Amino acid sequence: MPSKSLKPKKMSDLPKFLLDENVRVEVKEFLENKGFTVKYVPKGSKNREVASVAKETKSVLITHDTDFANPFLYPPKEFSGIVILRIPPSSLDKILSSLEKLLSKIEDFSGKLISLEEEGSKVVG
Repeated sequence: MPSKSLKPKKMSDLPKFLLDENVRVEVKEFLENKGFTVKYVPKGSKNREVASVAKETKSVLITHDTDFANPFLYPPKEFSGIVILRIPPSSLDKILSSLEKLLSKIEDFSGKLISLEEEGSKVVG
């Protein structure tokens, strides 16, 4: 059975991430250390502005805001991906270990709504 190619990914192949202001800076540092491009939304941005920036920049949105889990307001197919952190911000180790598992499991976030929980991740859209 053929094995997956082990050639390293080009930077252009890696997803970009947009962090909502409710995501801890350690998450940004964690992702940057993995080689990803990561930016925060401007402070005080309304949800519609966050969604707009995520779409315009073709970035995977990472947020604790469960409003983004509503597929009628934020259809996943319109995004490069949405990751809802359902782990309390105070549980940084759990957030980072869950993100690590998610990144090893999913390469293409496009059109996906992912609920990241302590028990693992669920693609819900």
